[in-house]
Amino acid sequence: MDTWDISSLDVQPHHPEVLRSDDEVRVIAINLPAGEVLREHRVHERAYVVVVAGEIEFEQDGRSESGGPGLVAHFPAGEDHAVRAKSDARVVLLLAPWPGEGHPSLRERPAP
Repeated sequence: MDTWDISSLDVQPHHPEVLRSDDEVRVIAINLPAGEVLREHRVHERAYVVVVAGEIEFEQDGRSESGGPGLVAHFPAGEDHAVRAKSDARVVLLLAPWPGEGHPSLRERPAP
């Protein structure tokens, strides 16, 4: 069993902490200061974001949702989305499966 107390981890802004990474999932703790944005982007995996502290606003396809601790958001693989901290926030990001189909790390590297 792996456990983490996300609220007590020393996760610094701009330095996400990978808590677990294997063929099934990557789990990342993120400290997002108020007003900062994870600009619109897409990932190759399904993305789940769990708000642990603060308030977050999610945007996707012109729609937005916001909430605080306990809010869980899901983004399908390959869909654009943005995440903005309305206040200092701490979130857990789960990417599954890891790495997802089409992820650059899965591309065949040319022989030297």
